[in-house]
Amino acid sequence: MIATVPTRAETVAAAQASIAHGSKSFAAASRLFDRPTREKAWLLYAWCRACDDIADGQEHGHAMTRVTDAAPRLAEITAKTDAALAGDPVGDPAFDALRIVAAETGLPHRFAHDLIAGFALDAEEWRPRSEADLYRYCYHVAGVVGCMMAIVMGVSPHDDATLDRACDLGIAFQLANIARDIEEDDRGGRCYIPEEWLVEMDIPPGQHMKPPFRKRLAVLARRLADRAALYEASARAGAPALPFRSAWAVLSAAAIYGAIGRKVADRGEHAWDHRVTTSRADKLRFILRALGEARGRAGMVIVPRPAELWTRPR
Repeated sequence: MIATVPTRAETVAAAQASIAHGSKSFAAASRLFDRPTREKAWLLYAWCRACDDIADGQEHGHAMTRVTDAAPRLAEITAKTDAALAGDPVGDPAFDALRIVAAETGLPHRFAHDLIAGFALDAEEWRPRSEADLYRYCYHVAGVVGCMMAIVMGVSPHDDATLDRACDLGIAFQLANIARDIEEDDRGGRCYIPEEWLVEMDIPPGQHMKPPFRKRLAVLARRLADRAALYEASARAGAPALPFRSAWAVLSAAAIYGAIGRKVADRGEHAWDHRVTTSRADKLRFILRALGEARGRAGMVIVPRPAELWTRPR
């Protein structure tokens, strides 16, 4: 018997449930899109979330564990993704979500493969040696998601200038997340702080979470937050290229995630005593402020993208 393929509406509903459970910040920002864009954003999120969960042995981004079968997990992600991009029903709601959104938006397949390459880096227990290595990783796990979200918002795959700004926003998000999750990543056997930075601060390998090094670690966390702010500022300059509601959502998300990095920096050596979050009141404040910014985006002075920022691969 041939299994019934879920309808688009059923797949969208499953994707909405996934984002509501997995990311309150992204869920809040996504509601600012018009309905068609919002649904596509949910579909894309569902696939990204599922890939991350499979790779890290977690549930909707929670309780990451050390996985001992990274290669089979990566193979599963790759096979299901390839099937979805080929237009074949997968039988997994998250990957069928990718099938739908890729077909509806003309999503370049290279972006999906670039995200999988990020999971491959983790599967290899890769660590960044330099700052450039850090940005390359951030591109593969988040910057490329920004590019895919831009496609969902109607940006042309050939509009490199706008895609660069979208990539910058993803990198900003990831840098803030890395700063926030240093302790959680350490428990999972991972470290995304460049080795050169740790050497600079005279922190021995694998010892960065130990109490004697907390003050030095706080310096590096602030550096991550400062770098995140640079990429966030660059991303904001791309808002005039977007429709009003998409610009509103992007600017809201930039403020919400930007606050995470700033809170980590402000807490110093106590940044990892409790997980940094943004409150519902904070989210509302950021969304209302972004509304005014989105309305005024046409009057924004367009500035060139800073030449010193790392640039995504073409």
